[in-house]
Amino acid sequence: MDNQRLLVWAAFGLMLWFTYQAWMMDYGPKPVAPAAVEAPAATDIPDDIDGGLPELADPDPSAPVLEPDAPEEPEARATGSLRVTTDVLELEISLQGGTLQKATLLRYPVAKDRPNQLVELLSRDPSNLGLIQTGLRTADDGPEPNHQAIFSAEKDRYVLGDRDELVIPLTWSDGQGVAVHKELRFTRGSYRIDVRQVVSNDRGGEWRGADYAQIRRRSHEPERSMFDVDTYSFDGPVFFNGEKSEKLDRDDLMSDGPMSQTAANGWVASIQHHFLSAIEPAADTEYRYNVSVKNNVAVASLIGAPVSIPPGGEHAFETTLFVGPKLQDQLEEISPQLKLTVDYGWLTILSQPLFWLLSLVHDFVRNWGLSIILVTILIKLAFYKLTEASGRSMAKMREIQPRMKALQERYKDDRQALSQAMMDLYKREKVNPAAGCLPILIQMPFFLAFYWVLLESVEMRQAPFALWITDLSSRDPYFILPLIMGAAMFFQQKLNPAPADPVQAKVMQIMPIVFTGFFAFFPSGLVLYWVTNTLLSIAQQWRINKVVHEEALASKGIKKKKKDES
Repeated sequence: MDNQRLLVWAAFGLMLWFTYQAWMMDYGPKPVAPAAVEAPAATDIPDDIDGGLPELADPDPSAPVLEPDAPEEPEARATGSLRVTTDVLELEISLQGGTLQKATLLRYPVAKDRPNQLVELLSRDPSNLGLIQTGLRTADDGPEPNHQAIFSAEKDRYVLGDRDELVIPLTWSDGQGVAVHKELRFTRGSYRIDVRQVVSNDRGGEWRGADYAQIRRRSHEPERSMFDVDTYSFDGPVFFNGEKSEKLDRDDLMSDGPMSQTAANGWVASIQHHFLSAIEPAADTEYRYNVSVKNNVAVASLIGAPVSIPPGGEHAFETTLFVGPKLQDQLEEISPQLKLTVDYGWLTILSQPLFWLLSLVHDFVRNWGLSIILVTILIKLAFYKLTEASGRSMAKMREIQPRMKALQERYKDDRQALSQAMMDLYKREKVNPAAGCLPILIQMPFFLAFYWVLLESVEMRQAPFALWITDLSSRDPYFILPLIMGAAMFFQQKLNPAPADPVQAKVMQIMPIVFTGFFAFFPSGLVLYWVTNTLLSIAQQWRINKVVHEEALASKGIKKKKKDES
């Protein structure tokens, strides 16, 4: 019984934690940019918004290393830009370096009741700053085609239209025989952007340089809480070194200084809830990665080793960008590890297979709510035999309850004798009083995994189910599902034996009410899972109780017959 009591209070504390998280998401203080970066208007760009340049490295220690150039003066910046429209993105690309300086996600409104207000992932607005800059550094004297150089384009408006692919050509020349042809390639239905920079060297000597890319993103002070609420949805830079990914904390970067590391098959990203911007360079090539935070701006950059191009030769540098929602199938196409930006926390080992199964079912039924119900049934079937053994033990406990009460009356003044008599009864009837804990222990990991899947999977964001449930990732607007769940829990308790401990019995009586209040703030998809699981548990336990009761009656009949015969 002590084990059951401990489990009840553990579940109670867990529900309290989840409720606090849900309440903070809906009603808690939202992170805002500090006053220092709120002051400028969207058209009043700070002088250092474009930042410096990554240092050009060289594997030869004796070779010269260029220091970062100072940012150009504001008046020297290019004012020209071009607009690009695909079926999923609306972008603005600056002719200064081909910088992606605005990206609107056409299929993702900020809120379901505001369909015309779309998520803007990149912007020059200081309060929502987001830039992706690509370019080339050169070890030669003279101009270089970095993200501060001025490129030219054939036109200022590009539309994907009915095509499957759209290529934006940009050109640059130093006037001395070195030219760069820069292409940005967009594909229908995809948030992937392929950047190809082809250097042609038609001058007398060799050209030597390296490619780089960087994400500049506003950096907010994280919310502070004893429960560390912000960890459920990290907002900031992420670095993958080819083996493991690491979320880089703002405070650590500010106190310990920039993170710098050389790696092959790595990537950098800036993530937030449901969305990200990411850069993946050429595979099987070493790049130096650097992540820093300064003046409320996080910069995640990478730069390769210099490449020499002889006179009359050319070389292509290729980089893959991603600007959009954390769609796991698209992320995996770029890199299997890029889907790690979908932060399921320590339950990734359960959440990812669970999401895969949900997606597989969704491909057939085309409804995420129905997918949750069907996957819950599959999970219940997978653990049926295990929960059946626990259910039989609980059913037997229910059958012997009259005898337990008789023992409690007989030994009400002798707790030691009562405990011994109860243990003898359990042993004689082959009943395990702690077996009722097993179903909860089995369900909790899947409950937690569903919690993270519903919160972190953008596929669930604003996904409708049926009737009044129009968004499975937010709470039930009319609290109908939590009330159904509370009623189902009440009936489920009636099928189980009442705890012998009076205090525990009173706690169990109010648990349906308490859980109803907790689940009122949870995503409706999670409540749908719990309701489905509870109803299936009721059906299973009702069936088991009926079978055990019939077995008990049959056993009594046999004993009575033997007694009469004797």
